[in-house]
Amino acid sequence: MIVIPVKEGENIERALKRFKRKFEKTGVIKELRDRQKFTKPSVKKREEKKKAIYVQGLQQQED
Repeated sequence: MIVIPVKEGENIERALKRFKRKFEKTGVIKELRDRQKFTKPSVKKREEKKKAIYVQGLQQQED
């Protein structure tokens, strides 16, 4: 359960924004979307490799 302490005089929009940020970091929505459809293990592996290549390329550009 996510608990967001609201300080005295704090704007509700700001507290809501903190809640949304914390909720997104938990990954609940992403997991829910992943469970809606079945993806073959070979496809998952292919996507992970593709993502790793992309991230590695970004890191090399940074250096």
